[in-house]
Amino acid sequence: MGNVGLEETKLSESLQQRIKELDQLLTPVKEEADKLGLEAKTWMEKRNSLNTAVRKLRDEAVTLREKRDSINEEVKDLKRLREEATLERKERTAQISELKERLKILLGMKPSQTRQSIQEKIKSLEWRIQTTSLSVKEEEPLIDQIRVLESQLLIHQQIKKLEEDIIEKRAEEKTFIARAQQLHEKLSELARQSQTLHEKRLKSLDKSRSIKSDADDAHQEFLEIKQKAEDSHEKCVALLHRRTSLQQELRQKDKEKQAQRQVELREEFEAKALTKLKQGDKLTWEEFKILADQGKIRKLKETKKNKLK
Repeated sequence: MGNVGLEETKLSESLQQRIKELDQLLTPVKEEADKLGLEAKTWMEKRNSLNTAVRKLRDEAVTLREKRDSINEEVKDLKRLREEATLERKERTAQISELKERLKILLGMKPSQTRQSIQEKIKSLEWRIQTTSLSVKEEEPLIDQIRVLESQLLIHQQIKKLEEDIIEKRAEEKTFIARAQQLHEKLSELARQSQTLHEKRLKSLDKSRSIKSDADDAHQEFLEIKQKAEDSHEKCVALLHRRTSLQQELRQKDKEKQAQRQVELREEFEAKALTKLKQGDKLTWEEFKILADQGKIRKLKETKKNKLK
């Protein structure tokens, strides 16, 4: 019985030593798993932050492109208006040239008398015809003079009309020149804005690509660290499982040891009680009950009866 107890004690101590060794292994593994978990979380947060920055830059690039496209549409409209203004100016220039040619011809036919002088002469002749009794023969030369004077007056009137038309067309020409210049200046400004937006968009895209590369690197680091953390965690779980198994085994051994000890104590108690019974000493109730349950009191009495016979 003593050897068995000694062996069980050694086994329990062995199990306790193995549990202690597992605890020593488990502590650094758990610390490493926790450390790797925190590191993986850091890389994940960095990756997410970088991806957020990438999305913002790409959204910014989209906004810049939309603004640039809007400006380019406006540029198209302004170019069309500038072309229309240029065509109108060219048309006025051509009209002015034509009017000048006609004026040149009329100036070559311009009477030496002024328009006012001709008008006065026409009035004088008409007054004479109206107030003087003239024969048809006398009136005809006067009417012919009026006709000549009226044709000369018409040339003056046509010259004046052409000069007025030229002035008007030149004013219109200047208006379209100014309009085309204004549109050109506006176009130049919009072109600069469009170029600036384009450059900003390219910078945003370049920056987003650079940050995306960093985000991909961070994601790769996250995956690698996460895998290491999972490996450490699995190792930790395996050690915990082994530790739990050993603890269960140790508890079972302790339970068996306690049960064996109870048996040994009971046997010692019974042996003492039996010795007291044989010696005729007074038994306690527990001692009497145990011996009675074992039938040893009855057996002892039978043994004494047999000896008396």
